[in-house]
Formats: sequence, C-alpha cells, structure tokens
Amino acid sequence: MQNPALVKKNVWGRMSEASALRTLNRFAVDMIAIPSAEDLFWYVAQNVVGKLNFVDCVIYQANAAQTELTQVAAWGEKNPYGRSIVNPLVIPFGQGITGSVAQAQKAVIVHDLLNDRSYIPDTQLARSEICVPLIVQGRVVGVIDSEHPDPHAFGEAELEILSTVAAMTAAKLELLTEARRSAQRYDDLVVAHSQMAHEVNTRKALEAKLFEARKMEAIGRLSGRFAHEFNNLLTTVLGNLELVQIGDLPPASTAFLDAAETAARKGARLVHDMLVFAQRARLVPSVINLNGLIHSFCESHANGLTQDVALDLAENLWSLSADPIAIDNILSNLLENAKDAVAVGGTIRIRTQNVFHTLLDLEALGADLPAGQYVSLTVTDTGAGIPKDRLSQIFDPFFTSKPVGRGTGLGLCIVLGFAQQSGGAVTVTSEVGKGSTFRVILPAVGDPGNLSLTKSQ
Repeated sequence: MQNPALVKKNVWGRMSEASALRTLNRFAVDMIAIPSAEDLFWYVAQNVVGKLNFVDCVIYQANAAQTELTQVAAWGEKNPYGRSIVNPLVIPFGQGITGSVAQAQKAVIVHDLLNDRSYIPDTQLARSEICVPLIVQGRVVGVIDSEHPDPHAFGEAELEILSTVAAMTAAKLELLTEARRSAQRYDDLVVAHSQMAHEVNTRKALEAKLFEARKMEAIGRLSGRFAHEFNNLLTTVLGNLELVQIGDLPPASTAFLDAAETAARKGARLVHDMLVFAQRARLVPSVINLNGLIHSFCESHANGLTQDVALDLAENLWSLSADPIAIDNILSNLLENAKDAVAVGGTIRIRTQNVFHTLLDLEALGADLPAGQYVSLTVTDTGAGIPKDRLSQIFDPFFTSKPVGRGTGLGLCIVLGFAQQSGGAVTVTSEVGKGSTFRVILPAVGDPGNLSLTKSQ
C-alpha cells in the first residue's frame, strides 16, 4: 500500500510550472538592476522564493572567514517586520542542517525533521526542510533555507527550482563583488593619480627652489668676488684723492676732485650692497628695540621722505635679535621703494607685530621658517603695485623697474639678504593700482610667558 504522504502534492506542482517560469524570468530581468547584496537577498526571499509557493524562506550570509552564517533576509511568518530582522539568527558552520549544508556545500532535503537529530527547533515547529548553498568561485557565500509544517513537503522539483534560484543569486553576487572590486580599483587609481600628481608638483616646486638657490648662490659668488676686487680699486682711488686734496690745488680742480670722490663713494656703497647680497657682510647681531629704531630712523630721514609715514607700532613689542645697521638698511631700502611707488597724496605705513609662529600656521605666515617667536616689520604703500608676472623677479639682483640712473636693482636683494642672514624671511603681496606690502620677519627675544597668548596675524 502506498504511503499517503508521498501521494500528497508537493509545494511546486505541475499546475504552477507556468507561474514559476514567469517568476524566474522576471527575476532574471530585475536582477540586472539590483544594486547591492542586501537588496538582492530581500528580493530573492520576498519576490522569488515567496512567489513560488514556499511557505517560508530564510537567507543566511556567510562571513569572510567561512565560520558562521547570519540571517540577512526572510519571508513568511519568520519576518513580520518588512525588511527588519529582530535578533538575526547566527549559525556556526557545521551546526544544524543549515550549518552542515554550508560546510559540505551540498543541498539537502529533510522529509521528516522529527527523525533528524541535527535539526534545531525554531519557534514554529516544522516537519520538512530544504536547504541550498550559495556558492561563488568555490566558496559558500550564503544559504537559502525553507521549512514546511508538513512532512514530505519537498521533492526533486522543489530542489531543482530552489537550486536554480540559488545559482542565479550566486551569479549576481559574483557580479556585485566584481563591480565592487572594479569601483575600488578605480578609486585606488584616482588616489594613486592624485598622489602622483602631488608628488610631481612637489618635486617641481623643490626643483624650482633648488634652481633658484643655485642661481642666487652663483650670482652671489660672482658679485662677492667682483665687489671684493672692485673695493680694493676704490680704496686706492679714494686714498689717492685724499692725498691730493691735502696739497694746494687751484680752486677749479677742487670741484672735479669732489665729483670724483662722490662717484667713488657711490661705487663703494654699491660694492657694500653687493657684498651684502652675497652674504659676505659681517653682521653683528644684538638685542634691539625695533620700535625705537624706527622712530630714530624716521626722525633722521625726515627731510628725505616726501610723503607722510604713518606708524602703527605694537605695544610691548618683543626685542629683536639683529644687526642695527642691517635693520637701518632694510628700512632705508623698503621706504625708498615705497616712496618711488607712491604718487602725490599716497600713504606709507610702517607696522610692527609680535608673531608666535606654530607648526599649525606655516602657510598662514607665508614663509618657510621654523616654529618660534618672531617680530614682523611691515611696510605698506598705496602706490602703483607690482604686476604678478614681476613678483617673482623683484628679489633678483640688478632687476629694477626704475629709470636708468634711479636704481641699481640691489635694494630688495639687500633686504632679502639681511633677513635670511638674520634667520628670518621676506614676503610680499601686491595688487596693481592698490599698492604693495613688504613684510620682514625676524627672530625675536620675547617673554616666554606671553607665547600662549600671541597668535600670528
């Protein structure tokens, strides 16, 4: 006599073949647009297995270590909250029917769970179970599991259809993984390209600095040697002129000798400037009060300054460690340039500040200096300004925009040379038609107790 349970119609009978094929065809079409593994698992549970007359469905995802399965999607009574799973079930590989399928990588049908010792009872007791692994490139990435309250509910037809769903799901998972890898490779290439571009730009900037340093060094050596030799000649000329003036000379000769002496002394000043540029002038730094030195300078040069000079000098300014003669030269050259740039009615402003330079504001300072205490001397004019294409040239030796005979092109070289010899730097900002600002930053000797209260401005 035949067993009544075996005669009973399976879940997926002949009457539902057309419906199942439509469901699989729709899955094949919709699968192309599914964007993620999470969406795929829920689609398979709710729109594929759920539409194939299975009473329930639980999909598990394997971890990368291939040691456990975690419930990620469900259909039926086991998931009454849409796409939210409360306390997802975690099953170790090899434990229970689902864990055994994951470990063996083979699908199983259990006709009567009461006779299977590996069955792990759920909140709702089942009698039949079908479990199919999701395999991608030889690795189990998940498991599709379905239970039924009746024994012998699943047969070869259900196994075939669920295996087909599992194969399609695994294929889509592989495509999603490859898409993720391609996106990651693309992102890595973008990062690598960005890093390479940054390194190229950095290298070019360093090469430009090295070229500039070598150029200035070469010009400095040439200028220094020339100035040294020329200075010897001028010394001889001036010495002989002084000897000649000791004697009795006709009145007419005195004017010529005075002109010769004036020219020789101008030549000596030029030589001195060239030696400063070549960083061969010996500086004797001392602790000085910059504000006091500025007041003295403006008083002694009042007749030579055709424009009013506004002073904005910081109170409690830190003392400066520098050569007073060098500071005098810096002021002289910066004010001379400002005076030449300012038209009638323009203004010149001298400003001093305490600067506490930290590693966090290297760019804000605009100069490549180690962290520490500095004093800044700023000379601002409302003159014609400097075109952008000339800003990179203004510190070059013998470069000048003044008419012939009005300048030697060494003024700003001297400012830069003194600043660098003193352990400082020079920055410049300018806009055509609005004026220029030169900022000289020099090491200070300040009160350490005030450091935390002072910021770079």
